[in-house]
Amino acid sequence: MAGRFPDSSSLPSSVSPRQRSVIKLTGVTKEYPRRGRALDDVSFHLQKGEFAFLTGHSGSGKSTTLRLIHMADRPTRGEVLVSGFSSETTSEREVWKVRRRVGMVFQDFRLLPGRTAQENVEFVLEVTGTPRSTISTRAGRLLAQVGLSAKTGARVEELSGGERQRVAIARALGNEPLVLLADEPTGNLDERASRGILDLFRDLNASGMGVLMATHDLELVRAYPDIRLLELSEGRLVYDSAAEETTDLPASRNRGAQPDLSSSQGKG
Repeated sequence: MAGRFPDSSSLPSSVSPRQRSVIKLTGVTKEYPRRGRALDDVSFHLQKGEFAFLTGHSGSGKSTTLRLIHMADRPTRGEVLVSGFSSETTSEREVWKVRRRVGMVFQDFRLLPGRTAQENVEFVLEVTGTPRSTISTRAGRLLAQVGLSAKTGARVEELSGGERQRVAIARALGNEPLVLLADEPTGNLDERASRGILDLFRDLNASGMGVLMATHDLELVRAYPDIRLLELSEGRLVYDSAAEETTDLPASRNRGAQPDLSSSQGKG
């Protein structure tokens, strides 16, 4: 499946070429009744095939941002545009179309206990409508793509943390998404396993898949200075390393400024 991702012909016909960022947030605010404001007027876009880190202190809004992009939640104000589908007009019955274009990887793996790596991937392929005759072969190929050819028959409990995360990534790749969202995917892994997961993401990105990875792993972020960096603070986007003009950001975060990575930690 390497290099095979949905093209622009699969987008809604009403979307013009200049609107075809894979992900675009415009003035997004998210408020919760008890928690208050989780995001405040956040705007950024991710182009097809782009890789970006999303970082910030605990509670800064990282996980909320990914949930909105995955349309597990909707913004209070503003618009989230995902591969041509708008949070303002996409119905709950159409959300599955969004999730065929956007894969999701979680910190806690969310695998089926007592099942093998192969069975975990096959389950996702089955529930997403993959023809039964091709499920086994596709599952094997996906596991090979993430470096687990020798572990297809191993049960989840027999796998290391890094291997479990690779199974989770293989499941997320089942629909050949345009972009992969990763919410603290290395949070439960040691340094070696974390670097392995990051290298896997870079390989996927090199084949044309976009990646947006939320992380508080500062050493990992510093080790890859070429990857775009988005920083959230108290629900606001305060730094974007790709921004050429950031007049809407605080002066301390204008072009050439460095993000505050000195003490970011925890989940957001």
